[in-house]
Formats: sequence, structure tokens, C-alpha cells
Amino acid sequence: MAGYDQTLRPFLWRAERLYPDRELVSRTHEGIERYTYGDYAERIRQLANALEAAGVGEGDRVGTFCWNHHRHAEVYFAAPNVGGQLHTINPLLPPKHIQYIVENAADRLIFVDPSLLEVLEDAYDAEAFENVEQFVVMGAAVPETDLESVVDYESFIGEHDGDYEWPELDEELPAGMCYTSGTTGEPKGVEYTQKMLWSHTMATLTPMGLGIDDSDVVMPVVPMFHVNAWGLPFSSTAAGAKHVYPGPAPDPADLAALIEEEGVTLTAGVPTVWLGLLEYIENNEVDLSSLERIVIGGSAAPRSVIRRFDELGVEVVHAWGMTETAPIGTVSHLKPDLEDLPKDQQYEKRTKQGLIVPGLEFKVVDDDGEEVPWNSAERSSADRSSGQSPREDGEDFGELLIRGPWVTDSYFKRPEADETDFEGSWLKTGDIVSVDRDGYVKIVDRAKDVIKSGGEWISSVELENTIMAHDAVAEATVVGVPHEKWQERPAAFVVPVDDADVDRDALEADLHETIAGEFVDWWTPDAIVFIDEVPKTATGKFDKKVLREEYADEELLADE
Repeated sequence: MAGYDQTLRPFLWRAERLYPDRELVSRTHEGIERYTYGDYAERIRQLANALEAAGVGEGDRVGTFCWNHHRHAEVYFAAPNVGGQLHTINPLLPPKHIQYIVENAADRLIFVDPSLLEVLEDAYDAEAFENVEQFVVMGAAVPETDLESVVDYESFIGEHDGDYEWPELDEELPAGMCYTSGTTGEPKGVEYTQKMLWSHTMATLTPMGLGIDDSDVVMPVVPMFHVNAWGLPFSSTAAGAKHVYPGPAPDPADLAALIEEEGVTLTAGVPTVWLGLLEYIENNEVDLSSLERIVIGGSAAPRSVIRRFDELGVEVVHAWGMTETAPIGTVSHLKPDLEDLPKDQQYEKRTKQGLIVPGLEFKVVDDDGEEVPWNSAERSSADRSSGQSPREDGEDFGELLIRGPWVTDSYFKRPEADETDFEGSWLKTGDIVSVDRDGYVKIVDRAKDVIKSGGEWISSVELENTIMAHDAVAEATVVGVPHEKWQERPAAFVVPVDDADVDRDALEADLHETIAGEFVDWWTPDAIVFIDEVPKTATGKFDKKVLREEYADEELLADE
């Protein structure tokens, strides 16, 4: 029996007492701001007093509509530790989704950045925002706004004491909340208990997680409104690491400057962020000597990105997770016996989503719900019993199911989704995967994105990674296009690099040749379409739904 509940509060307690002079640096609307863990903890206690004075108590949800900065990080620890629930709201969602989320969560307060006030005003609906009692603008003044009951952050906390007696909280008390992006329907709310966030934090600190320690300088580029910036504000505080927050809408020049000036050792974000940084580096003098590793998730890390950062002396750590897994589920570290492999074979492992994080379990199931064997012993036994010829590891596909102490087993107020998305304690991820003999999980596709042509599966992800490995390609995505004979055929949408000298006809021929050399003939896209930009979701992922809708009636495959 545990002697004390597992909550977030001890992480802050430890950081303040062991690392009181360690810095937190923040790029804000007012410029660069910096202070220490000692200052941070005192301001969090001031905010806790302010929340309590505003009537926030156990079970109340506190919404944030903010970029990555120190004030947002203060809410991260204050709201959950007074017994409330930190609810991060994605400002890039459509207004109707923001309205749905605020109404569904019944937020009592919303903290909003000055630059996002207009976005929030556009989404404001009196009925949906009925429970919101106050808006707190993240700054020292309130800009002109149509919202009522508005106060600036510094005034909100300024009159309150820096001492606060933290309540003892049950580890099963909800502490956080995040909604899925809702690309296939209304967003689904995922709640995180104190224990879930505690467990996720401890797992990310391990070497098989993200290996964060007190020597690190951590810059989360992944938004704090997206699954708690992959837990990095909690993990960095628990480790006593220096925080660096890139603030509102950072561009590659901002990121490069922060890495250089603050000595960033670890950063994290989706692939498009790092593609932008690499392009910036090619044309500008950038000192990356402090940077040790980049965590890439949200979408598959292209081999070309891993290779190019390797050449710069920076390790790319490929990870996978979901809103439902808080989010880290797998991390692609090389096992010791694989470190002497030739580089190409190492990249083959590192481009996979990786090894399950300690504390979690997974299985892979087929369309009938039967478990797919994925190691040599299991597969050989299954092949013998079925009379099949022996197969290679990693050839079988199936849906990934996962469970563990920081994996949710239900959605907030969505019983109909619970019936389809969970199987007992198992979360049905919707990701189609294969697993090799070493246990490395490889996301073949999302169940909704896998291309089924003539009864066979084609992985859009593998085709995308091969296309984006070409030096003349900036972005690419592959979707299934309706086909009279084969049901679906792959079509590739390609964004060339910003170079007037790119010969598109030659590039198309080159891509066809490259794909044909790497995959079986019937995987080759029937059409390659050059576009200016791949549509993105609110979390920065490629939005294939938009392309499917836009090109649904186009005769892309007319000549095939």
C-alpha cells in the first residue's frame, strides 16, 4: 500500500528546494522574460490563492487558451494542485469545436493570451460559455475586448500571498483534460488523474523514456495546448531542468536563436517544425552545439530528417503517442546490440515508432480481434499450426491495442465512444502497425488512412516517407483515391522545395523510379500531384480529409 498519494505537487516541491536558482526562460508578447524555480513556485502559490478566491475548488475545470510561456506553465501546477483540473484548449480548432469543448467541459475560468483574444471572441457563444465566470488575459494589461469579466493575469495574482497550504489530494482526482482534434467528428475529452500524470512523468524521466535530467535545458515546441506539451513542463520540473518556452507562433529564426542563446539540449515537436528549421539552417549561420536531441512525434519522422540532424550532431528521438496515452507510448531508442549496425540499418530502426515505454503493455490484433504474433517464436508456431510457410518478422499488420497506468479507459461524457474504442482495459488506438523481431513498433497507417487496393493494404505512411526523403521535396502526403476496378489507388500530393530550378517533370519521373525500386509495383502511386502546401490539422498533422474531399471528383486516375 502506498504511503502517500501520487500527485504532481512533490515535483514542484523538489524543484524549488533543490534547484531554487535554476532558470525558466520565456519568449512572450513583451519580450524575453526569465526567472528562477524559486520565483516560479512563489508565483504558483499566488495563483493558487487567486484561484481559491475565485471559487475554484475540487473538480472545477480551468481552461487555458495560450501559447508556450511561463505564465501558462504556472497554471499547469496551480490548477491541478488546488484540486481543480487543467483544461488546455487548442486555439487552432474551428470555432464550433471550441464552443463544444468549453461547453462540454463546463470551464469556470479561461486564461487567454492577448494575441488569441480575437480568436476567442470569434468563438464566443453565450450559451456555450455559460459556465465561464472570468477571463484572465496573460499579461499585465487588458487589451480592448468584447468579452466581459476580464482581468489581466498580473492583477489577478498580484494581490495574493506567496504562501499557500496545499490540500491533500486523492491520486484518482482528475487533474488534467485534453480533447482530441475532432477531425472525424466532435472532439472527445480525455481526463488525466493526478496518478496518471505522475506515472507519465516518471516514465518520461527514465532512459527508455526521454531521459530528462537536471543537466538538461528543455524547450517544448509542441504546443502546451496539445496533450500538455507531451508532458514536458511536468517532466522538466520533476527533473530540475531549465525550461525554455518559445512563446507565440515561433518561426525557425526564433527557435534557432533560443537554442543558441539559452543552450537548449532537448526540444520536441512535430516533423514540420524541424523541416522548417533545417531549411533555415541551410541559409543561415546557426550554432546547434548545445542541442543533443530532438523528440519528434505527432507524425512519422522522415529518414531524411533523422539523417540530416545526425550530420549536424543532433540525435532525433522518434516517439509515438496519443491524447489518450497522455501521450508517450513508444520511443525509438536503439538497443545496445543494435548500436554497431550499419547506419542504414540503424535508420531502419529509428524511423519506426520504437519500443514500448516501461510500464505499458501492447498487443496487435487482426480484423477478427485475434492477436497477431510478432516475434519469431510466436510466428513460427502460428505458421506451423496453419500450414503456412514461415514468414519474416514485421510482415503482419494489425491494430495496436495498448494499456497502462497513464492510458485512459474512457472518454468524458461519451459512452457511445467507450463501446467502440475500448476493449476492457485496452485502448483500441486505430493505428495499424507491424512489430519486428526486436519489438520495434512501426505505424503502417491509421486505420482510416490505410489504402485498400484490390483487397491488399498499401501504407500511405511508408510512401510518404520515401517521397519526403527526396532532396527536392519539402512535404508530401498520400491518400487513397476511388478506383472503379481496385476500389482505391494511391495518389501522392507533393510540395517541391522553394526553388525555381526544380524541374517538376524530372522530379515526378525520379519519384516514380525511387518508389518502384523500393516497393512492389502495385504500391506505386497512380498520380503525383504538385501542390503549394499540404493542408494541416489544428495539431500540425497532415489533413488528408481535406485532400480527399477536394479531389474526390477529380479525374486523377483517368489515364490509369
